Amino acid sequence: MGACAHAAAEPGDEGSVELIANGSPALLLMALALDWLMAGFAWAFRIIPHPVVLIGQLIGWFDRRLNREERGERVRLVRGAIVVIVVVGLAALAGWGSHRLSLSVPYGWIVELVLITVLLAQRSLFDHVRRVGSALRKRGLAAGRDAVRHIVGRDVTRLDEHGVARAAIESCAENFSDAVVAPAFWYLLLGLPGIFAYKAVNTLDSMIGYLTPRHRAFGMVAARLDDAMNWIPARLAALILALAAIITPTANAARALVTVRRDARNHRSPNAGWPEAAMAGALGLSLAGPRPYHGEMIPAPWIGDGIARAQPTDIRRALYLYAVACLIVLALTAALALVLGG
Repeated sequence: MGACAHAAAEPGDEGSVELIANGSPALLLMALALDWLMAGFAWAFRIIPHPVVLIGQLIGWFDRRLNREERGERVRLVRGAIVVIVVVGLAALAGWGSHRLSLSVPYGWIVELVLITVLLAQRSLFDHVRRVGSALRKRGLAAGRDAVRHIVGRDVTRLDEHGVARAAIESCAENFSDAVVAPAFWYLLLGLPGIFAYKAVNTLDSMIGYLTPRHRAFGMVAARLDDAMNWIPARLAALILALAAIITPTANAARALVTVRRDARNHRSPNAGWPEAAMAGALGLSLAGPRPYHGEMIPAPWIGDGIARAQPTDIRRALYLYAVACLIVLALTAALALVLGG
């Protein structure tokens, strides 16, 4: 198993280091299970800052210092590119250092296991989306808006009940790719440096990767790099959601695949439309469409040809599909661990 191989590696043993240059499927398998059980150690981050929070604070500092309105767009573009290089480089270096530390101490694989678990967000996403459905169902529209504003960037004050429900379902689909499939993919490919770098890029995109006057130039490199790093994971996520629909009550796998083929490119993001289309098709919904941002309604095509008037019951259906998809990720990782021996 990967954990055992990791623990047995000795500093200076070049063969052992080479064997675990990529991520360990066995460690990822344990991290995926541990994330569900321990909710990503959320309790610990009431005391200490989460790594993503630290990355976000660094990005915010750079944004305030370097992204000034009096600068021209070309200067802001260059400065934004430098920020991406610095932040992603520091994150990858932190991942590499953590990996080297885990090799140098007894049972050091536990360090790597904890870090992978912290950088996944299966359970956190599930809990956040479930809170939206619960708030809508039990306390009404105002509570639903308050719950959904924690997971979407749109103007929630202009959403009706159906808009809140769609926003929660869309976030569930898109973040299945961003918070589960992509971190797992980059960890398996490049180990801790890969997952650290991916989380840095994803945080950069979520903070500065917007087409607003302030961030259009400064965040362009961050947005393009995020698109590149999510290209494969987004398409994998769509396939996994379609697979999950086979064994999910009230879901339809064939309709999911048809919707992905027809509508995945309707989204303004080159990646988000893939898992959203799979979710929309599987559940017989219409997602995306026009949405409020920064005080105005942004026109956008619909994804899916089902019902647009989503309800709290549809959020529950989406969570069921999401949970099954996460189990499939777990099963695929277990199979990879068996095939590769960890």
